[in-house]
Amino acid sequence: MKLIKIAVTALLILAFTSVNAQDELMKELDSVPKEKEVASAAFKGLQICNMQSTKLPAQGEFYFLVTHRFGDLKNGINNFFGLDNAFTKLGGIYGATDWLSLSVSRHTYQKIFEFAIKYRLANQQIDGFPVTIVGYNTMDINSELNTDLYPGLKFNNRLAFTTQLLVSRKFSNSFSAELAGIFVHKNLYDALYEQKDVYLVGAGTRYKIAKRLSLNLDYAVRVNLPEDTQSIYRNPLTLGLDIETGGHVFQLVFSNSQAMNDVALFSNAGGDWGKGSLYFGFNMYRVF
Repeated sequence: MKLIKIAVTALLILAFTSVNAQDELMKELDSVPKEKEVASAAFKGLQICNMQSTKLPAQGEFYFLVTHRFGDLKNGINNFFGLDNAFTKLGGIYGATDWLSLSVSRHTYQKIFEFAIKYRLANQQIDGFPVTIVGYNTMDINSELNTDLYPGLKFNNRLAFTTQLLVSRKFSNSFSAELAGIFVHKNLYDALYEQKDVYLVGAGTRYKIAKRLSLNLDYAVRVNLPEDTQSIYRNPLTLGLDIETGGHVFQLVFSNSQAMNDVALFSNAGGDWGKGSLYFGFNMYRVF
């Protein structure tokens, strides 16, 4: 009987020790910092409407893009509601890594070649970092300029640049918003109507109205216009509709900018929403 008591006591001590050790192990595991979960993309498309969104291609993805902006709608039947004089953009975007993409495009507007780099600096996290931060830089080469009009033309005169800092937050599955700081620099410009350097603050939103549809809006305001400016250009304002088709996004847009390269978009928007001077078009991406 004494041996039985000793054995039972030993088993109880062993069981208590085992449970206590498991509790200590679980406490240690709970105390290990867990990696924050990254929130899903705030925007479905690489662009909100005209402005860039904070979405990037995944590593190894290649996007072929075709975008159009038709002529001024206010001219009505005279230009067949814009179909007679469209601008076109063709290009490709490659995801070099999950946080870096490279792109090149050709525009019929001024026969521009546009090169761009897009890079993610921070991700919005669930119960963590509150926003996604992305940098975006472009360089334009205006191949339309010629020495007949500009006898002293140099290659440097063909160049123009933008630098953009994009900050977005996905507030819910239905609503996302973005703020942007934008800088535009031109090596060649019309001093009567343009500026060499333009600073803008931009904003964009996306609101999901159905399973595969969302309304988008983007706008940028120039903040360094001189009081006596004679600029004939306006702040770019664009309204769009995202249509998700098989994992891809097709975008319909109405904008007061017909040009689609970022330099002209932010500094040479010639339409006027108040007077019905608008340009209808679309953005179409195909991923490989």
